[in-house]
Amino acid sequence: MSDLFQALSFASGKSMKNRFMLAPLTNLQSHADGVLSDDEYRWLTMRAEGGFGLTMTCAAHVQAIGKGFPGQLGCFSDHHLPGLTRLADGIKANGSLAIAQLHHAGMRSPEEEIGERAVCPSDNEETGARALTLPEVEQVAEDFIAAAVRCEQAGFDGVELHGAHGYLLCQFFSDTINQRDDRYGGSLVNRTRILFDIIDAIRERCSPDFIMGVRLSPERFDIKLGEILQLSQRLMSEGKIDFLDMSLWDSFKEPTEEEFQGRSLWSYFAELERGNVRLGTAGKIRNPADAIRCIESGADFVMLGRAAILHHDFPNQLAANASFEPVRNPVTADYLREQGLGEAFVNYMSTWGGFVEG
Repeated sequence: MSDLFQALSFASGKSMKNRFMLAPLTNLQSHADGVLSDDEYRWLTMRAEGGFGLTMTCAAHVQAIGKGFPGQLGCFSDHHLPGLTRLADGIKANGSLAIAQLHHAGMRSPEEEIGERAVCPSDNEETGARALTLPEVEQVAEDFIAAAVRCEQAGFDGVELHGAHGYLLCQFFSDTINQRDDRYGGSLVNRTRILFDIIDAIRERCSPDFIMGVRLSPERFDIKLGEILQLSQRLMSEGKIDFLDMSLWDSFKEPTEEEFQGRSLWSYFAELERGNVRLGTAGKIRNPADAIRCIESGADFVMLGRAAILHHDFPNQLAANASFEPVRNPVTADYLREQGLGEAFVNYMSTWGGFVEG
């Protein structure tokens, strides 16, 4: 267990005090225009107070038309700067690194939230999303970069680029969703070009010690494990990011693709050459034994989602008591309120089967 409480340094120079990261969690708590709410501030700063070495925001959209869900935090306008600054200050005041996750929902943006058709690398019949023009693709990249600059201005220690879960960057990676015939489509190099364009520009326009991470998911949403392994290796070999966050849905499962079965999905990533890039996992890490198992299998850090909802102070509880056992679901709505969830978040968790009593 002591390995979970070892500091972890990043190539850009900063370090986190332990191996616990708060996963970026949809919580529906910010204002309709993307401005930080008191509820979202409380939810996040309570996790910093609770001992997480790195506290990450929910997916924060970099364009107004990239909004993926109601109550989503925004980072696409200077109008968001006061709230972002308050949030970064509140997280860092508790000894936690403050990281903003940068996001664009692409074809998964609900029309009722954005007031127009969603966008996608290519026309998408299933969702009705329209193809981005080449100038629009370039603008998306610029808006990711501008959001990173804005987050640094607000005082965040760094950003994570959301390239997972079928959102816009992930849509570019897919060889079925992305049918472009320009430099952003075709080969894997072309389909991932937008990500590397963003990374290169953030490195040029932000400070050398600004942390940069990437979140990837290797399954679902027309994504192939073999290609995500290639992408992951390139990200780590080039060494321009500080950490790679693998969102596996279940950190202990086997791959769904038959040709890769017979060993854990995580093991394929754990054996890649990391260089100076830190590698971690998210997915069904519910208790201390799960976290220890991930570290022992090669993870540099673990990302807690549901466990962090149930215990704002999971790291502090475990540090104080090696026998700490988290509560089990279902829990009451009042219990979640005590853990810092506002009403919108409590109501959202009530839609998750078996999570909330009643």
